[in-house]
Amino acid sequence: MTTERKPRTLQELIDSVPNIVDYLYANRKGSVVRDAVQRQPPPHVLPEYTNWRDEQRAWRETVALYDQSFHMTTSILRGPDAVKLVSYLAVNSFQTFRPGRARHFLAVSPQGYYIGDGILYSLQPDELFLVGRAAGHNWVQFHAETGDWDVQYERDEIFTQNPTGRRTVYRFQVEGPNAFPLLEYLTGAPLPDTRFFEIIQLRIAGHDVWALRHTMAGGPGFELFGPWDEGPVVKAAIIEAGQRFGLRQVGSLAYFTTAFELGWIPRPLPAIYTGEELRPFREWLPATANEATWAIGGSFASPNVEDYYMTPWELGYGHLVKFDHDFIGRPALERMANERHRVKVSLVWNQDDVAAVVRSYTDELPAKYIDLPLSTYATWQYDAVLNREKRVIGISTYVGFSWNERAMISLAVVEPEYAEPGTAVTVLWGEPDGGARSRPWLEPHRQVEIRATVAPVPLSEYARQHLAAARSGRRA
Repeated sequence: MTTERKPRTLQELIDSVPNIVDYLYANRKGSVVRDAVQRQPPPHVLPEYTNWRDEQRAWRETVALYDQSFHMTTSILRGPDAVKLVSYLAVNSFQTFRPGRARHFLAVSPQGYYIGDGILYSLQPDELFLVGRAAGHNWVQFHAETGDWDVQYERDEIFTQNPTGRRTVYRFQVEGPNAFPLLEYLTGAPLPDTRFFEIIQLRIAGHDVWALRHTMAGGPGFELFGPWDEGPVVKAAIIEAGQRFGLRQVGSLAYFTTAFELGWIPRPLPAIYTGEELRPFREWLPATANEATWAIGGSFASPNVEDYYMTPWELGYGHLVKFDHDFIGRPALERMANERHRVKVSLVWNQDDVAAVVRSYTDELPAKYIDLPLSTYATWQYDAVLNREKRVIGISTYVGFSWNERAMISLAVVEPEYAEPGTAVTVLWGEPDGGARSRPWLEPHRQVEIRATVAPVPLSEYARQHLAAARSGRRA
Protein backbone atom coordinates (compact mmCIF):
# COMPACT_ATOMS: atom_id res chain seq x y z
CA MET A 1 0.00 0.00 0.00
CA THR A 2 1.36 3.40 -0.96
CA THR A 3 0.26 6.79 0.21
CA GLU A 4 0.24 9.80 -2.04
CA ARG A 5 2.91 12.32 -1.10
CA LYS A 6 1.61 15.72 -0.09
CA PRO A 7 2.81 18.71 -2.12
CA ARG A 8 5.90 20.21 -0.53
CA THR A 9 5.97 23.50 -2.41
CA LEU A 10 3.46 25.94 -3.82
CA GLN A 11 4.43 24.84 -7.31
CA GLU A 12 3.78 21.19 -6.49
CA LEU A 13 0.42 22.20 -5.05
CA ILE A 14 -0.53 24.13 -8.19
CA ASP A 15 0.52 21.16 -10.33
CA SER A 16 -1.55 18.76 -8.23
CA VAL A 17 -4.94 20.52 -8.41
CA PRO A 18 -7.24 21.17 -11.39
CA ASN A 19 -7.52 24.89 -10.66
CA ILE A 20 -5.72 26.94 -8.01
CA VAL A 21 -8.66 29.36 -7.65
CA ASP A 22 -11.00 26.50 -6.71
CA TYR A 23 -8.41 25.20 -4.26
CA LEU A 24 -7.97 28.57 -2.54
CA TYR A 25 -11.72 29.13 -2.56
CA ALA A 26 -12.18 25.92 -0.56
CA ASN A 27 -9.60 26.80 2.11
CA ARG A 28 -10.75 27.65 5.61
CA LYS A 29 -12.97 30.72 5.91
CA GLY A 30 -14.47 32.41 8.94
CA SER A 31 -14.04 35.51 11.06
CA VAL A 32 -10.54 36.67 10.19
CA VAL A 33 -10.23 38.53 13.50
CA ARG A 34 -11.74 35.92 15.82
CA ASP A 35 -9.73 33.09 14.27
CA ALA A 36 -6.54 35.07 14.88
CA VAL A 37 -7.52 35.86 18.48
CA GLN A 38 -8.32 32.24 19.29
CA ARG A 39 -4.87 31.14 18.11
CA GLN A 40 -3.04 33.63 20.33
CA PRO A 41 -1.48 32.24 23.50
CA PRO A 42 -0.87 34.65 26.43
CA PRO A 43 0.30 37.34 26.40
CA HIS A 44 -1.97 38.71 23.74
CA VAL A 45 -4.27 41.56 22.81
CA LEU A 46 -7.81 41.15 24.12
CA PRO A 47 -10.71 41.27 21.66
CA GLU A 48 -12.13 44.27 23.55
CA TYR A 49 -10.94 46.35 26.51
CA THR A 50 -14.10 48.45 26.85
CA ASN A 51 -16.09 47.71 23.68
CA TRP A 52 -15.19 48.03 20.02
CA ARG A 53 -17.49 51.04 19.49
CA ASP A 54 -15.85 52.95 22.35
CA GLU A 55 -12.40 51.96 21.13
CA GLN A 56 -13.11 53.13 17.56
CA ARG A 57 -14.26 56.48 18.94
CA ALA A 58 -10.97 56.92 20.81
CA TRP A 59 -8.81 57.29 17.71
CA ARG A 60 -11.16 60.01 16.46
CA GLU A 61 -12.07 61.77 19.73
CA THR A 62 -9.35 61.26 22.38
CA VAL A 63 -6.38 58.88 22.06
CA ALA A 64 -6.05 55.18 21.26
CA LEU A 65 -3.28 52.73 22.15
CA TYR A 66 -2.72 49.76 19.83
CA ASP A 67 -0.35 47.04 21.02
CA GLN A 68 1.15 45.79 17.75
CA SER A 69 3.89 43.76 19.42
CA PHE A 70 2.29 40.42 18.48
CA HIS A 71 1.20 41.46 15.00
CA MET A 72 2.97 41.43 11.62
CA THR A 73 6.20 39.73 10.64
CA THR A 74 9.55 41.57 10.67
CA SER A 75 12.43 40.93 8.28
CA ILE A 76 15.88 42.24 9.21
CA LEU A 77 18.47 42.79 6.47
CA ARG A 78 22.07 43.56 7.35
CA GLY A 79 25.03 44.10 5.08
CA PRO A 80 26.43 46.42 2.41
CA ASP A 81 23.88 45.23 -0.18
CA ALA A 82 20.78 45.63 2.01
CA VAL A 83 19.52 48.79 0.31
CA LYS A 84 20.57 47.52 -3.12
CA LEU A 85 18.47 44.39 -2.61
CA VAL A 86 15.28 46.18 -1.54
CA SER A 87 15.77 48.74 -4.32
CA TYR A 88 15.88 45.86 -6.81
CA LEU A 89 12.65 44.45 -5.37
CA ALA A 90 10.69 47.66 -4.75
CA VAL A 91 8.97 50.15 -7.03
CA ASN A 92 10.00 52.86 -4.55
CA SER A 93 12.86 55.30 -5.00
CA PHE A 94 15.70 55.07 -2.47
CA GLN A 95 17.70 58.09 -3.62
CA THR A 96 16.90 60.06 -0.45
CA PHE A 97 16.49 57.10 1.89
CA ARG A 98 18.68 57.13 5.01
CA PRO A 99 18.66 56.04 8.66
CA GLY A 100 15.81 57.70 10.50
CA ARG A 101 13.42 57.37 7.57
CA ALA A 102 10.79 54.85 6.48
CA ARG A 103 9.19 53.84 3.18
CA HIS A 104 5.96 52.12 2.24
CA PHE A 105 7.77 49.25 0.50
CA LEU A 106 5.91 47.83 -2.51
CA ALA A 107 7.01 44.84 -4.58
CA VAL A 108 5.45 43.71 -7.85
CA SER A 109 5.81 40.71 -10.14
CA PRO A 110 7.70 40.81 -13.44
CA GLN A 111 4.27 41.41 -15.01
CA GLY A 112 3.73 44.48 -12.81
CA TYR A 113 1.14 43.12 -10.34
CA TYR A 114 1.16 43.41 -6.57
CA ILE A 115 3.12 40.80 -4.60
CA GLY A 116 3.54 42.37 -1.15
CA ASP A 117 4.04 45.55 0.82
CA GLY A 118 5.07 46.73 4.28
CA ILE A 119 6.79 49.48 6.23
CA LEU A 120 10.55 49.53 5.59
CA TYR A 121 12.79 51.59 7.86
CA SER A 122 16.40 52.04 8.90
CA LEU A 123 18.02 53.08 12.19
CA GLN A 124 21.66 52.76 11.15
CA PRO A 125 23.61 52.24 7.91
CA ASP A 126 23.47 48.82 6.25
CA GLU A 127 20.55 47.65 8.40
CA LEU A 128 16.91 47.56 7.33
CA PHE A 129 13.68 46.43 8.96
CA LEU A 130 10.58 45.43 7.00
CA VAL A 131 7.28 45.08 8.88
CA GLY A 132 4.19 43.67 7.20
CA ARG A 133 2.28 40.61 6.07
CA ALA A 134 4.01 37.37 5.13
CA ALA A 135 3.80 37.63 1.33
CA GLY A 136 6.25 40.53 1.12
CA HIS A 137 8.66 38.86 3.54
CA ASN A 138 8.65 35.61 1.60
CA TRP A 139 9.54 37.49 -1.58
CA VAL A 140 12.40 39.35 0.15
CA GLN A 141 13.71 36.23 1.89
CA PHE A 142 13.74 34.25 -1.35
CA HIS A 143 15.90 36.84 -3.10
CA ALA A 144 18.15 37.35 -0.07
CA GLU A 145 18.86 33.63 0.14
CA THR A 146 19.09 32.75 -3.55
CA GLY A 147 20.57 35.89 -5.07
CA ASP A 148 24.15 37.13 -5.20
CA TRP A 149 23.76 39.74 -2.49
CA ASP A 150 26.13 40.59 0.37
CA VAL A 151 23.36 40.58 2.93
CA GLN A 152 22.32 38.60 6.00
CA TYR A 153 18.61 37.85 6.43
CA GLU A 154 16.86 37.35 9.78
CA ARG A 155 13.14 36.80 10.29
CA ASP A 156 11.20 37.71 13.43
CA GLU A 157 7.93 35.86 12.85
CA ILE A 158 4.47 36.96 13.95
CA PHE A 159 3.91 35.96 17.59
CA THR A 160 1.45 33.13 16.91
CA GLN A 161 4.03 31.41 14.68
CA ASN A 162 7.19 32.46 16.52
CA PRO A 163 9.11 29.48 17.94
CA THR A 164 11.00 31.72 20.40
CA GLY A 165 7.85 32.81 22.25
CA ARG A 166 8.97 36.44 22.05
CA ARG A 167 9.68 39.19 19.54
CA THR A 168 12.77 41.32 19.00
CA VAL A 169 10.94 44.59 19.65
CA TYR A 170 7.66 45.86 21.09
CA ARG A 171 5.45 48.14 18.97
CA PHE A 172 2.81 50.49 20.32
CA GLN A 173 0.82 52.94 18.22
CA VAL A 174 -0.52 56.03 19.99
CA GLU A 175 -3.08 57.83 17.83
CA GLY A 176 -5.82 60.43 18.11
CA PRO A 177 -6.35 64.16 18.80
CA ASN A 178 -4.68 63.79 22.23
CA ALA A 179 -1.74 61.67 21.03
CA PHE A 180 0.77 64.52 20.82
CA PRO A 181 -0.24 66.06 24.21
CA LEU A 182 0.05 62.61 25.80
CA LEU A 183 3.54 62.04 24.42
CA GLU A 184 4.63 65.52 25.49
CA TYR A 185 3.36 64.80 29.00
CA LEU A 186 5.26 61.50 29.05
CA THR A 187 8.52 63.02 27.79
CA GLY A 188 8.25 66.39 29.52
CA ALA A 189 9.15 68.23 26.33
CA PRO A 190 7.50 69.51 23.13
CA LEU A 191 7.57 67.10 20.20
CA PRO A 192 9.72 68.25 17.29
CA ASP A 193 8.09 68.87 13.93
CA THR A 194 8.21 65.48 12.24
CA ARG A 195 7.12 64.52 8.74
CA PHE A 196 5.20 61.38 7.95
CA PHE A 197 7.53 58.33 7.97
CA GLU A 198 10.32 60.16 9.83
CA ILE A 199 11.74 58.57 13.00
CA ILE A 200 12.70 60.46 16.15
CA GLN A 201 13.86 59.30 19.57
CA LEU A 202 11.95 59.93 22.80
CA ARG A 203 12.56 58.97 26.42
CA ILE A 204 9.66 57.34 28.24
CA ALA A 205 9.75 55.72 31.70
CA GLY A 206 13.54 55.88 31.74
CA HIS A 207 13.94 54.12 28.36
CA ASP A 208 14.95 55.36 24.93
CA VAL A 209 12.04 54.85 22.54
CA TRP A 210 12.05 55.12 18.76
CA ALA A 211 9.01 56.96 17.40
CA LEU A 212 7.87 56.71 13.77
CA ARG A 213 5.31 59.28 12.67
CA HIS A 214 2.65 56.98 11.39
CA THR A 215 -1.10 56.41 11.44
CA MET A 216 -3.39 53.40 11.44
CA ALA A 217 -6.80 55.08 11.06
CA GLY A 218 -5.79 58.43 9.56
CA GLY A 219 -5.30 60.46 12.76
CA PRO A 220 -2.22 62.08 14.33
CA GLY A 221 0.12 59.69 16.09
CA PHE A 222 3.39 57.82 16.38
CA GLU A 223 4.42 54.18 16.35
CA LEU A 224 6.67 53.60 19.36
CA PHE A 225 9.16 50.74 19.44
CA GLY A 226 12.17 49.46 21.34
CA PRO A 227 13.71 46.28 22.82
CA TRP A 228 11.11 43.62 23.65
CA ASP A 229 11.93 43.37 27.37
CA GLU A 230 11.38 47.12 27.87
CA GLY A 231 7.88 47.00 26.42
CA PRO A 232 5.87 46.29 29.61
CA VAL A 233 7.36 49.26 31.48
CA VAL A 234 6.84 51.66 28.56
CA LYS A 235 3.28 50.42 28.00
CA ALA A 236 2.38 50.78 31.68
CA ALA A 237 3.63 54.37 31.65
CA ILE A 238 1.55 55.17 28.55
CA ILE A 239 -1.59 53.68 30.09
CA GLU A 240 -1.13 55.48 33.42
CA ALA A 241 -0.47 58.87 31.82
CA GLY A 242 -3.21 58.25 29.27
CA GLN A 243 -5.89 58.42 31.95
CA ARG A 244 -5.51 62.21 31.83
CA PHE A 245 -6.19 62.23 28.10
CA GLY A 246 -9.07 59.77 27.71
CA LEU A 247 -6.87 56.92 26.45
CA ARG A 248 -8.46 53.66 25.40
CA GLN A 249 -6.59 50.44 24.73
CA VAL A 250 -7.76 49.06 21.38
CA GLY A 251 -8.61 45.38 21.19
CA SER A 252 -8.29 43.17 18.15
CA LEU A 253 -11.93 43.62 17.08
CA ALA A 254 -11.56 47.38 16.65
CA TYR A 255 -7.91 47.29 15.56
CA PHE A 256 -8.56 45.53 12.28
CA THR A 257 -11.19 48.11 11.32
CA THR A 258 -8.66 50.94 11.16
CA ALA A 259 -7.82 49.95 7.58
CA PHE A 260 -11.11 50.92 6.00
CA GLU A 261 -11.14 54.26 7.85
CA LEU A 262 -7.61 54.97 6.59
CA GLY A 263 -8.31 53.55 3.13
CA TRP A 264 -5.61 50.85 3.09
CA ILE A 265 -6.44 47.56 1.35
CA PRO A 266 -4.51 45.08 3.52
CA ARG A 267 -4.89 41.79 1.64
CA PRO A 268 -4.70 41.79 -2.16
CA LEU A 269 -3.97 38.35 -3.57
CA PRO A 270 -0.22 38.16 -4.33
CA ALA A 271 0.40 37.76 -8.07
CA ILE A 272 2.66 34.72 -7.79
CA TYR A 273 0.57 31.79 -9.07
CA THR A 274 1.34 32.17 -12.78
CA GLY A 275 4.32 33.03 -14.99
CA GLU A 276 7.41 30.98 -15.71
CA GLU A 277 9.66 33.72 -14.31
CA LEU A 278 8.10 33.09 -10.89
CA ARG A 279 8.44 29.30 -11.01
CA PRO A 280 11.72 29.28 -8.98
CA PHE A 281 9.99 31.27 -6.25
CA ARG A 282 7.00 28.90 -6.20
CA GLU A 283 9.37 25.94 -6.04
CA TRP A 284 11.08 27.57 -3.04
CA LEU A 285 7.90 28.57 -1.19
CA PRO A 286 6.55 25.72 1.00
CA ALA A 287 2.99 24.45 0.57
CA THR A 288 2.39 25.40 4.21
CA ALA A 289 2.87 29.11 3.48
CA ASN A 290 0.00 31.57 3.77
CA GLU A 291 -0.10 31.86 0.00
CA ALA A 292 -1.27 28.22 -0.11
CA THR A 293 -3.37 27.96 3.06
CA TRP A 294 -5.35 31.21 3.11
CA ALA A 295 -8.73 31.52 1.37
CA ILE A 296 -10.27 33.41 -1.52
CA GLY A 297 -13.90 34.35 -0.87
CA GLY A 298 -16.69 36.60 -2.03
CA SER A 299 -19.15 36.96 -4.87
CA PHE A 300 -16.57 37.70 -7.57
CA ALA A 301 -15.75 34.37 -9.17
CA SER A 302 -13.37 33.72 -12.04
CA PRO A 303 -11.55 30.49 -12.97
CA ASN A 304 -8.53 32.61 -13.97
CA VAL A 305 -6.38 33.49 -10.96
CA GLU A 306 -4.90 36.44 -12.85
CA ASP A 307 -8.28 38.16 -12.65
CA TYR A 308 -7.58 38.56 -8.91
CA TYR A 309 -4.25 40.34 -9.42
CA MET A 310 -4.03 44.11 -8.87
CA THR A 311 -1.68 46.85 -10.07
CA PRO A 312 -0.10 49.58 -7.92
CA TRP A 313 -2.45 52.18 -9.43
CA GLU A 314 -5.54 50.18 -8.56
CA LEU A 315 -4.42 49.99 -4.93
CA GLY A 316 -3.71 53.73 -4.77
CA TYR A 317 0.07 53.26 -4.90
CA GLY A 318 0.77 54.88 -8.25
CA HIS A 319 2.65 57.70 -6.51
CA LEU A 320 5.15 55.15 -5.11
CA VAL A 321 6.25 53.98 -8.57
CA LYS A 322 9.53 55.67 -9.51
CA PHE A 323 11.44 54.86 -12.68
CA ASP A 324 14.77 56.17 -11.35
CA HIS A 325 16.18 52.68 -10.74
CA ASP A 326 16.06 49.14 -12.09
CA PHE A 327 13.65 46.85 -10.30
CA ILE A 328 11.62 43.69 -10.91
CA GLY A 329 8.54 44.67 -12.88
CA ARG A 330 9.83 48.02 -14.17
CA PRO A 331 9.35 47.29 -17.92
CA ALA A 332 5.78 46.11 -17.28
CA LEU A 333 4.94 49.16 -15.15
CA GLU A 334 6.42 51.50 -17.77
CA ARG A 335 4.03 49.98 -20.31
CA MET A 336 1.10 50.26 -17.87
CA ALA A 337 1.83 53.79 -16.66
CA ASN A 338 -0.27 55.64 -19.23
CA GLU A 339 -3.00 53.04 -19.50
CA ARG A 340 -6.50 53.32 -18.04
CA HIS A 341 -6.50 52.17 -14.40
CA ARG A 342 -9.22 51.19 -12.01
CA VAL A 343 -9.45 53.53 -9.00
CA LYS A 344 -9.54 52.82 -5.26
CA VAL A 345 -12.63 54.24 -3.54
CA SER A 346 -14.65 53.93 -0.35
CA LEU A 347 -18.14 52.49 -0.60
CA VAL A 348 -20.81 53.46 1.95
CA TRP A 349 -23.37 50.66 2.05
CA ASN A 350 -27.09 51.47 2.05
CA GLN A 351 -28.39 51.16 5.60
CA ASP A 352 -31.79 49.81 4.55
CA ASP A 353 -30.17 47.05 2.50
CA VAL A 354 -27.83 46.16 5.38
CA ALA A 355 -30.84 46.05 7.73
CA ALA A 356 -32.62 43.76 5.26
CA VAL A 357 -29.69 41.34 5.43
CA VAL A 358 -29.99 41.24 9.22
CA ARG A 359 -33.76 40.70 9.02
CA SER A 360 -33.17 37.78 6.66
CA TYR A 361 -31.48 35.78 9.42
CA THR A 362 -34.91 34.50 10.43
CA ASP A 363 -35.60 33.26 6.89
CA GLU A 364 -35.16 29.62 5.97
CA LEU A 365 -32.41 30.62 3.55
CA PRO A 366 -30.94 33.92 4.78
CA ALA A 367 -28.46 36.28 3.21
CA LYS A 368 -24.79 35.79 4.07
CA TYR A 369 -24.18 36.69 7.72
CA ILE A 370 -22.56 40.09 8.31
CA ASP A 371 -20.11 39.93 11.20
CA LEU A 372 -19.32 43.12 13.16
CA PRO A 373 -17.25 45.16 13.33
CA LEU A 374 -15.14 43.49 10.61
CA SER A 375 -17.28 41.73 8.02
CA THR A 376 -14.49 40.34 5.86
CA TYR A 377 -14.81 36.55 6.14
CA ALA A 378 -12.05 35.38 3.78
CA THR A 379 -8.41 36.35 3.74
CA TRP A 380 -8.72 37.52 0.15
CA GLN A 381 -12.22 39.01 0.02
CA TYR A 382 -13.37 39.77 -3.53
CA ASP A 383 -17.01 40.85 -3.86
CA ALA A 384 -18.34 41.97 -7.23
CA VAL A 385 -19.32 45.63 -7.65
CA LEU A 386 -22.05 46.13 -10.27
CA ASN A 387 -23.35 49.09 -12.25
CA ARG A 388 -27.02 49.75 -13.03
CA GLU A 389 -26.84 47.26 -15.91
CA LYS A 390 -25.54 44.54 -13.52
CA ARG A 391 -22.14 44.50 -15.19
CA VAL A 392 -19.12 43.89 -12.95
CA ILE A 393 -17.23 47.20 -12.81
CA GLY A 394 -15.01 46.54 -9.81
CA ILE A 395 -14.15 44.60 -6.68
CA SER A 396 -15.14 45.33 -3.08
CA THR A 397 -12.52 44.03 -0.66
CA TYR A 398 -12.21 45.03 3.00
CA VAL A 399 -15.55 45.69 4.72
CA GLY A 400 -16.90 46.46 8.17
CA PHE A 401 -18.72 48.93 10.39
CA SER A 402 -17.36 52.30 11.49
CA TRP A 403 -18.97 53.64 14.65
CA ASN A 404 -17.32 56.99 13.85
CA GLU A 405 -19.13 57.17 10.51
CA ARG A 406 -22.19 55.18 11.67
CA ALA A 407 -21.95 53.23 8.44
CA MET A 408 -20.96 49.99 6.79
CA ILE A 409 -17.91 50.78 4.67
CA SER A 410 -15.89 48.79 2.19
CA LEU A 411 -12.78 49.57 0.20
CA ALA A 412 -13.19 48.91 -3.49
CA VAL A 413 -11.43 49.16 -6.83
CA VAL A 414 -13.71 50.36 -9.65
CA GLU A 415 -13.50 51.49 -13.26
CA PRO A 416 -12.57 55.19 -13.41
CA GLU A 417 -15.92 56.41 -14.74
CA TYR A 418 -17.56 55.05 -11.56
CA ALA A 419 -15.03 56.56 -9.12
CA GLU A 420 -16.68 59.96 -8.69
CA PRO A 421 -18.00 60.48 -5.11
CA GLY A 422 -21.76 60.15 -5.04
CA THR A 423 -21.91 57.52 -7.79
CA ALA A 424 -24.44 54.77 -7.10
CA VAL A 425 -23.25 51.16 -7.42
CA THR A 426 -24.24 47.76 -6.04
CA VAL A 427 -22.22 45.23 -4.03
CA LEU A 428 -23.13 41.58 -4.61
CA TRP A 429 -22.98 39.96 -1.15
CA GLY A 430 -22.64 36.21 -0.69
CA GLU A 431 -21.00 33.30 -2.46
CA PRO A 432 -22.06 32.37 -6.03
CA ASP A 433 -23.29 28.95 -4.94
CA GLY A 434 -24.73 29.95 -1.59
CA GLY A 435 -21.77 28.59 0.35
CA ALA A 436 -21.76 25.08 -1.09
CA ARG A 437 -18.37 25.62 -2.69
CA SER A 438 -16.91 26.61 0.68
CA ARG A 439 -18.53 24.07 3.01
CA PRO A 440 -18.19 23.59 5.91
CA TRP A 441 -16.73 27.07 6.40
CA LEU A 442 -19.86 29.06 5.44
CA GLU A 443 -23.51 28.68 6.30
CA PRO A 444 -25.97 28.10 3.41
CA HIS A 445 -27.17 31.49 2.18
CA ARG A 446 -28.50 33.39 -0.81
CA GLN A 447 -26.81 36.18 -2.68
CA VAL A 448 -28.26 39.66 -2.25
CA GLU A 449 -27.55 43.04 -3.82
CA ILE A 450 -26.59 45.86 -1.46
CA ARG A 451 -26.73 49.39 -2.80
CA ALA A 452 -23.69 51.55 -2.09
CA THR A 453 -22.47 55.09 -2.72
CA VAL A 454 -18.94 55.90 -3.85
CA ALA A 455 -17.00 58.11 -1.40
CA PRO A 456 -13.39 59.40 -1.14
CA VAL A 457 -10.38 57.57 0.29
CA PRO A 458 -9.94 58.10 3.20
CA LEU A 459 -13.65 58.48 3.82
CA SER A 460 -13.44 61.06 6.62
CA GLU A 461 -12.40 64.69 6.20
CA TYR A 462 -10.65 64.33 9.58
CA ALA A 463 -8.25 61.71 8.18
CA ARG A 464 -7.66 63.57 4.93
CA GLN A 465 -6.72 66.77 6.78
CA HIS A 466 -4.34 64.99 9.13
CA LEU A 467 -2.57 63.09 6.35
CA ALA A 468 -2.02 66.33 4.44
CA ALA A 469 -0.58 67.94 7.57
CA ALA A 470 1.65 64.95 8.39
CA ARG A 471 3.24 64.98 4.95
CA SER A 472 4.32 68.60 5.54
CA GLY A 473 5.49 67.97 9.10
CA ARG A 474 2.66 69.87 10.77
CA ARG A 475 0.61 68.61 13.72
CA ALA A 476 -2.76 69.07 11.94
